[in-house]
Amino acid sequence: MVSTETPICNFNAPAINFSLKGVSGKTHSLASCAGENGLLIMFICNHCPYVKAIVKRIVRDTKALQALGLNTVAIMSNDPVEYEADSFENMQKIAKEMNFPFPYLIDETQEVAQAYGAVCTPDFFGYNADLALQYRGRLDASRKESASADVKRDLFDAMYQIATTGQGPIKQIPSMGCSIKWR
Repeated sequence: MVSTETPICNFNAPAINFSLKGVSGKTHSLASCAGENGLLIMFICNHCPYVKAIVKRIVRDTKALQALGLNTVAIMSNDPVEYEADSFENMQKIAKEMNFPFPYLIDETQEVAQAYGAVCTPDFFGYNADLALQYRGRLDASRKESASADVKRDLFDAMYQIATTGQGPIKQIPSMGCSIKWR
């Protein structure tokens, strides 16, 4: 496992279209996922200890963001041949167990992760209503273990600001996680 940090936010970079199969069997695109006030695109996987430490918080925060007109989509881009825990069947299992309130999509060719410049799991991309990038930071201070329950909710606060103003915070702390497992 190689720990990696996300790069600095490239403010106003446009969201890139995609067409990926979700765990429900339905195909999703950028347009079908976008919310009235923006979209959070997350690159996650099943086996990463960084994702496992925050998955319940991801579910909590994405449910709260829905009320603000912000939708969320999760994309799994790891090589499932080398990492069986990240297979499509295991994605379905995790999505059901955790009751994901967002589509969980498989990026079988890894082209979407490459197009976005995703580097790790988790890697968060927060877009405003115009689908212009406004956030590329962490969920909170959690690492391989969950931070305390009262920790500052960096991602939620940033996405709230994006939903209400269209702009993300200037100061952003990078997300840290396992490197994407490229073929």
